[in-house]
Amino acid sequence: MLKGKNIVIGLTGSVAVYKICGLIRLLVKAGCHVDTIMTESAARFINPYLIEELSKSKCITDTFERVNEFDVKHISLANKADIFIIAPATANVIGKIANGIADDMLTTTVMAAKCKKIIAPAMNPNMYSNPIFQNNLKKLSEYGDYMILPTGRGEMACGDFGDGRMLEPKEIFACIKRELSYEKILKGKNVLVTCGATVEDIDPVRFITNHSSGKMGFAIAEAAAAMGAEVTLIKANTTAEVPFGLNIIDVKSAADMFEVVKDNYEKADYIFKAAAVADYTPKEKAHNKIKKSGGNMTLELKRTEDILKFLGKNRKENTKICGFSMETEDLIKNSKKKLEEKNVDMIAANSISDKDSGFGTDTNKIILLTKNGKKELPLMSKEECACEIIKALGNS
Repeated sequence: MLKGKNIVIGLTGSVAVYKICGLIRLLVKAGCHVDTIMTESAARFINPYLIEELSKSKCITDTFERVNEFDVKHISLANKADIFIIAPATANVIGKIANGIADDMLTTTVMAAKCKKIIAPAMNPNMYSNPIFQNNLKKLSEYGDYMILPTGRGEMACGDFGDGRMLEPKEIFACIKRELSYEKILKGKNVLVTCGATVEDIDPVRFITNHSSGKMGFAIAEAAAAMGAEVTLIKANTTAEVPFGLNIIDVKSAADMFEVVKDNYEKADYIFKAAAVADYTPKEKAHNKIKKSGGNMTLELKRTEDILKFLGKNRKENTKICGFSMETEDLIKNSKKKLEEKNVDMIAANSISDKDSGFGTDTNKIILLTKNGKKELPLMSKEECACEIIKALGNS
């Protein structure tokens, strides 16, 4: 998704600058061409030669540095950048950019760049909370081409505790990927995604669940956000890495998920119900641990609310809904029945019996069923699959 993209990274004088080695590795592995600019202060924390070794390109430290006599470097870098990331971004450099000061290689290049600029602040909590600094952040955020990333909260290198920790490399990478991966075809749309495995308590120790990792739902939520949508992700139990920067609502049981879906479905333009929701739950939950006895035990179950059926019955006129179907036999027959009975626009069906497809895998082999026919997708990554599913629902 990022192969061939030109990324310019500006590094400034913060102890967090060492983390950028991890970000550069992620970008290079994704197929990006990475150019770097270091301020004089940044070069006191980390050697430019290390940055060059990781990025496989020259690290610019001098405002007047040229590759040849005709190359004005701050202009050529600004023109080639698909995205410009300043990480770590100190209070000093943020203040300069916000007030139009361009007095070194980094700030002159930022001033000349017309691409999206991502600012990843890193500083002491007292500096971060300073009203002058906060005003500078506000000024930058009011310009359409600047994205201000949040900071983490924790203990700093100086020993102070509070806000101001720079995001981790994988989180910054997720923001870059989300910005550059897809055309913004869902800009202005609201997308609701459910994912994960619901958990139905038997007693305080035992429960009923399934093998869903949440990977497919996460992939859809991330792809929709990358396409410009406002995404609400209703997440049950998952084992996959949780996406960064999304509006996530955690739930536990099928009943919990049903209530949260009811509270959020009306504003959604697209709904992807990718969660593996329990069809049955214990009729009575024991308040204490059920002790074993000499004989067998019978567990009485009751039906849970059918969330997809509720959505199909109560849908808004312009809302598009995609359900998911996982089967061990008669995949097409059972999925067509689900499409009709639930009154939805599309069913994404896959067989748990197929190799490298289904629960816990990084790939999927999906058949998309609509009232107009079916489309078989080859085995592909769940990220690629998510893109195809979103586009197909939009065209259904």
